[in-house]
Amino acid sequence: MTPPPKLTLSEWADENRVLSAESSAERGRWRTSRAEFQRGIMDAITDPKAHTVVVRKPAQVGWTEIINNVVGYFVDRDPASILIMQPTVKMAETWSKKRLTPMLRDTPCLRGKIKDAKSRDSDNTILEKGFPGGYMAIVGANTPNDLASRPIRVVLADEVDKYPASAGDFGDPLALASSRQATFWNRKTLVGSTPGDMRLSTVERKFQEGDQRHYHVPCPHCGHRQVLRWEQVVWDKDETGHKPETAHYACEAPDCGTLWSDAERWRAIAKGEWIATKPFKGTASFAVSGFMSPWLTLEGIVSKFLAAKDFPHALRQWVNEVKGEAWEERGEAADADALASRLEAYDGDTLPDWVRLVTAGADTQDDRLEVTYTAWGDGEEAWVIRHDVLPGNTAELAVWDDLDRALRDSVFTIEGGRKLKVRAACIDSGGHRGAMVLSFARARASRKIYATKGVGNDHRGSKPIWGKALLKTKNAGDRLWAVGVDTGKDDLAARLRIVPGEGPTPKAVHFPATGLSADYFEQLTAEQAVMQVNQDGRKVRRWKLKQGQERNEALDCFILSHAAMLSLPVRLVKAPRRTGVPVEDATAEHEEVAVEAAEEQATPVAQPKLRRRRAKWKGYS
Repeated sequence: MTPPPKLTLSEWADENRVLSAESSAERGRWRTSRAEFQRGIMDAITDPKAHTVVVRKPAQVGWTEIINNVVGYFVDRDPASILIMQPTVKMAETWSKKRLTPMLRDTPCLRGKIKDAKSRDSDNTILEKGFPGGYMAIVGANTPNDLASRPIRVVLADEVDKYPASAGDFGDPLALASSRQATFWNRKTLVGSTPGDMRLSTVERKFQEGDQRHYHVPCPHCGHRQVLRWEQVVWDKDETGHKPETAHYACEAPDCGTLWSDAERWRAIAKGEWIATKPFKGTASFAVSGFMSPWLTLEGIVSKFLAAKDFPHALRQWVNEVKGEAWEERGEAADADALASRLEAYDGDTLPDWVRLVTAGADTQDDRLEVTYTAWGDGEEAWVIRHDVLPGNTAELAVWDDLDRALRDSVFTIEGGRKLKVRAACIDSGGHRGAMVLSFARARASRKIYATKGVGNDHRGSKPIWGKALLKTKNAGDRLWAVGVDTGKDDLAARLRIVPGEGPTPKAVHFPATGLSADYFEQLTAEQAVMQVNQDGRKVRRWKLKQGQERNEALDCFILSHAAMLSLPVRLVKAPRRTGVPVEDATAEHEEVAVEAAEEQATPVAQPKLRRRRAKWKGYS
């Protein structure tokens, strides 16, 4: 009858928990000292003064194992009704099978307390677990009936930024689950997630509601306590490029500035402590960064940053999953006057030497066609050449003949005399002229002229700028290709923030002093990103016309021209121009490189065709 000794969650884990081979790279006895920052988070769960614990975290910091420790503690030491929430039912089943079951099997104090899901016991299934003194329900945040059907004392909410905005018609899933705890004086809620967009992030909002604890570590040399920040990571760079293998952490103390190695950083983390920056009112909130992880090196962190920094979506993922911070867009809608001040002295006959190809994007209106010609260089650097308006009733053939001649006969000149023609073009099939666009593209498929349809992002994520075929009619040969317009506009917004330099500037966009209409930049910046709730109650980010704006053809044409570039086998990001190649041979050489890369990944059926194409380009060069 002697009550068990009181243990904090970290003490219980150190004494009892065993990591399983299926779910951990470091199997065996759990050691909180392996990642010392986890101690404060876990002990806040068993702190009687805290009813809610919020963790804003990156990837690879042992978060799932913390959830497992919480489950094991309550099953073993403090039986209660427990609700584990995952974003979807499928993710809930995966956690139950791949994480929970191995822990129950390999941790001695838990073994046998919950029957195997395969046993003939209705109290124990994949998503329902009964144990002496309590039970466990594992649910998806998209299943309102599971969230509202039972009293719950302990709620564990995982990856809340991936939850739908509403569980059916019942409202916020997290609020719905929390309402089940109202009758428990000793309720506990654990909320954690890798953050997403700043304006939508649930974990960011919950973190701000708490006491906002940050982890302070002492400098191994001067003892100054500081929060690990990305701004203090330094590395070398020379004429050959960045050297991430030289990355170190610089002490922020003005009179120190000593560079820490990874080993010194990890030793400093072992001596760190959590310090709250706001008053405590029952919610303990923690900000975890990837720089605190013993499984990440500074070289790896810097390498990931260098690979992502020029690509908005990759950089956003790096900020979320390495820094552990919410992504905040700045200046999403570019300023038209600022862009107009960046005009450069070039045209279709004086493009720079490092231009590699030209594409076009055409927008269809009832009384005209509008088309933008864009040149592309290494690093996906773009030069808008001109924007043409072809007037005429698009229900008749005359204006389409004009477009055909323009795409076929337009020739652009690179410095040094090299000539380029339009390699690919995308034409929007939206509006009233879909049949005309399909017919036009079908007859010119060999010239890589594509009929396209814009698709927006949804709750499942971003759509690729150049997507899959949406329509495939076997007899007629029609193809309608998806273009991720929201993704393309996100990408363009990031590009427009890059000011072109004198030499090659990856991802930059250049504009000519001639060939653009007076309202071209007004059209290019006519939209802004807004958050909307779709029919499923999920929040999605969409681009919409600004108030008072009516025309956005220049914006649509640039996105279509970008999609046309991505449709080609040449990958401008991965195939930088080789030095020493004659100007007149550069296009042939790059095409050969692209074909060789495509052949390596092609199916056996496609390989002979690719080999013939490569031989053709070798003959030209």
